[in-house]
Amino acid sequence: MKTRLILLGAGKIGDAILNLLSHTGDFRITVADRDPQRLAHVSAAAFPDVSVAHADLSDAAAVAGLIDGHDVALSACPYFLTPVIAGAAKKAGAHYFDLTEDVESTRVVKQLSEGAATAFVPQCGLAPGFISIVTNDVARRFDRLRDVNMRVGALPTFPSNALKYNLTWSTDGLINEYCNPCEAIVDGQLREVSPLEEVEHFSLDGIDYEAFNTSGGLGTLCDTLAGRVQNLNYKTVRYPGHRDIIKMLVRDLQLGMLDRRPILKDVLESSIPITRQDVVLVFASVCGMREGRLEQETYAKKIYSQKVNGQLLSAIQLTTAAGICTMVDLVLQGKLPRRGLVRQEQAALGDFLANRFGRFYAD
Repeated sequence: MKTRLILLGAGKIGDAILNLLSHTGDFRITVADRDPQRLAHVSAAAFPDVSVAHADLSDAAAVAGLIDGHDVALSACPYFLTPVIAGAAKKAGAHYFDLTEDVESTRVVKQLSEGAATAFVPQCGLAPGFISIVTNDVARRFDRLRDVNMRVGALPTFPSNALKYNLTWSTDGLINEYCNPCEAIVDGQLREVSPLEEVEHFSLDGIDYEAFNTSGGLGTLCDTLAGRVQNLNYKTVRYPGHRDIIKMLVRDLQLGMLDRRPILKDVLESSIPITRQDVVLVFASVCGMREGRLEQETYAKKIYSQKVNGQLLSAIQLTTAAGICTMVDLVLQGKLPRRGLVRQEQAALGDFLANRFGRFYAD
């Protein structure tokens, strides 16, 4: 019997999720969005067992009605719609999954998960998401943790502008990461640190990168590793020089202020093109005590854009979609809890990479 699943949001990432799920033959899918052009694209593709629904996804009653009758609800919408969609999923009795990087929205999901009869799985995808799974897997191999550093970047393979960047996912989410406070554990204490700060430089495979604080990438690891790690942080990876320009826009021109972020979004979307020729860099480094010695272990991986089921997916589309689709599979297969809050790091790395969607991280 096919699983009844509703995908809310038919943007760049929603398009990739639909690609992965629809070709399995295991799901009967409803795609909901407020943009009729996006839905027309879905209809034109003529996916089997896929229907569309035009709706205002900020309307709680309408969303609850849409989700009703589905087993699983996936949100590929901007973070500010998370509380509405998660609340509607609980009311409809559906398993809930999202891609949000927003800390406040995730706190709402945690509250909704209390006493829920279904699973609530926030922050699926790449970062937060897979980076938490792989970092926790490495951390488990240590007797005592000292430093845990997580670095992730989605970068153009052929940078050609001053930012050395192309838009590859949600612009709202990108701005949110650049502007909101960041969680970290410093000297054993949970703290908030400023975004765009603590810049570092490193090289990998002969290519120079910079990394700096951004919001949301840690997911729930601060809670999971609290009391066990001395220092824990997350930084976004870019090509050198990117951070200085963004800081000028966000701080000096004050486009990071809440009421001015729509201006920044318009500037970025009208000036920076989208690309499907990109690379995702995943870098996790853990330092601690193991068998009486101070040791360090690092996981590093690059994933490139590729054709999937005849469609070219950017690396960030593929890794984000593969992340949330894998978590859906693991919950439905009983390899993760089927009720209450499910943290990303509860997934075993081996189970994730062996999955039909997670294999894109392993290949």
